[in-house]
Amino acid sequence: MARKPKPLKTISSLLLVGAGKMGSAMLEGWLARGLNPRKVVVIEPQPVKAVKALARRGLKLNPKGKAHPAAVIIIAVKPQIAPDALPAVAPYVGKSTLVLSIMAGRTIGFLEKSLPAGAAVVRSIPNTPAAIGRGISVAVVNAKVSARQRKQATDLLSAIGVVEWVSDEALMDAVTATSGSGPAYVFLLAEAMTQGGIAAGLPAELAARLARETVAGAGELLRRSELDAATLRQNVTSPGGTTAAALEVLMGPGGFDALLTKAIAAATRRGGELAG
Repeated sequence: MARKPKPLKTISSLLLVGAGKMGSAMLEGWLARGLNPRKVVVIEPQPVKAVKALARRGLKLNPKGKAHPAAVIIIAVKPQIAPDALPAVAPYVGKSTLVLSIMAGRTIGFLEKSLPAGAAVVRSIPNTPAAIGRGISVAVVNAKVSARQRKQATDLLSAIGVVEWVSDEALMDAVTATSGSGPAYVFLLAEAMTQGGIAAGLPAELAARLARETVAGAGELLRRSELDAATLRQNVTSPGGTTAAALEVLMGPGGFDALLTKAIAAATRRGGELAG
């Protein structure tokens, strides 16, 4: 059974720079784990309604006036706008501030050049199931991150799901392509299954419900099972049966395996391009 994350009540102050889909998902996860909204500052030029509503609970949205160093800064802006967004972050970086970036492509080196000298930086790639505490994040640190700060990062990331650490930053583009972008691949699978069911004669609402519950149930079975994905697939597949007929198409030349390998390779390349 997975370890239940500790409540996030020890973060004295947190600055979230960028509250788009991923930033908002993480914020929802942290608040659900007990982070006090009064300790949170959000910088977001176009906040969604949910973030605006949090301002009524004490969260500070786009504050004016003098900036004060934050205990933790989360960089969640799109990588394309990072060069313009990061200068505004510098006044919030103090001697003990932890900077946790979730930007795809943007390297630790880029962050170190854009932030005050000596900044402690963690680069992480989470994914959107963070909003329900079921995300997975992979992280890597720079030389300035202390053991205490690494634990802080672990506490924040484990509050929204599973955390994996790597020592080689070169792996991060492949991580982004696999798990960071991965939920979109799963949603596309459900979308395609729905369309396939409709094409086979099912009512649209029933096809959508069957696809949704099948993807969700199979994912939960995979999560709980000690068997690997290939074995679980084989267990569903009777020789000469309906599943086997479908898998002959999906696993044939140019099929699902080959397409997804190409897709992840394309996303990995794009991550490298975003690094500049």
